[in-house]
Amino acid sequence: MRAARLIKMVLLLQARASMTAAELAEELEVSERTITRDAQALSEAGVPVYADRGRTGGYRLIGGYRTRLTGLARSEAEALFLSGVPGALREMGLEDAASAARLKVSAALLPSLRDASQSASQRFHLDAPGWFQETPAPDLLPAVADAVWDDRRLIARYRRQDSEVGRELEPYGLVLKAGVWYLCARVPDSGSYRVYRIDRFTSVEPSGDDRFARDEDFDLPGFWEERAAQFARAILRDNAVLRLSPDGARQLPYVTDRAAAHEALTDAEPDERGWVTITLPVESAVVAYSQLLTLGPEVEVLGPPELRDRLAATATRMAALYR
Repeated sequence: MRAARLIKMVLLLQARASMTAAELAEELEVSERTITRDAQALSEAGVPVYADRGRTGGYRLIGGYRTRLTGLARSEAEALFLSGVPGALREMGLEDAASAARLKVSAALLPSLRDASQSASQRFHLDAPGWFQETPAPDLLPAVADAVWDDRRLIARYRRQDSEVGRELEPYGLVLKAGVWYLCARVPDSGSYRVYRIDRFTSVEPSGDDRFARDEDFDLPGFWEERAAQFARAILRDNAVLRLSPDGARQLPYVTDRAAAHEALTDAEPDERGWVTITLPVESAVVAYSQLLTLGPEVEVLGPPELRDRLAATATRMAALYR
């Protein structure tokens, strides 16, 4: 633990001209007293760490000292490519590896380029979850992530409706969608690829020490895109017949399935008032009710009758409230 911290301290000082004890303590998550002891240990080991005294002082390396400990470990190199998604790295347990990788890259750069990491981080940040929701990371995510990176089979138990099922899985990849983590895995018995919500796992453990042979032709982004489209189509089991105002037609893709809305509106012919009549695939009358209610008077439901009646009853109650 201490050896890793000392290496990180050297890389920090190599990447920057000078750092105060407080800055180093914050970066390394230790006390300033520990920084003082670490600097003394480095000096005794032959690393030329020099301490400038006074209010504007700090620690620096003298004599153009350069460490050669800048080679990236595999985990650090893999984490580096995910450095634009700090929340995901933290949830997968890769934050330390990514930090070490960034330091090593910074240390290897020319002095004029060492601010590139900070410059990029101040100009781009990915916040994956949607607004107004906090989705905690699944407790088992780090264990699943370790298996994904190491190509190791898992014995997983997960909740499926009212039962709990156990299955051996070959974990191929992780997907973070709208704040929810999914595992794309192959089932060895059938050879089929499936998608599992990680927050539904109740336990995971390695299946022996043998790694599985990964299919190098497996394309995680392509697989996810195909399965996501299949899922979106599969849940749209019912239809609703709607009359939409021009404003309602513009807003429809933002309150229902976007692809289904665009497809339904493509060939719709407006009447003399500019309203269009379409048949829209929906998940259910219950879901469609909550979605279409946001459009207010910009939509008229023509069918099914139960959906029209429910919206009409809601409109009557609202009119009574605002009379």
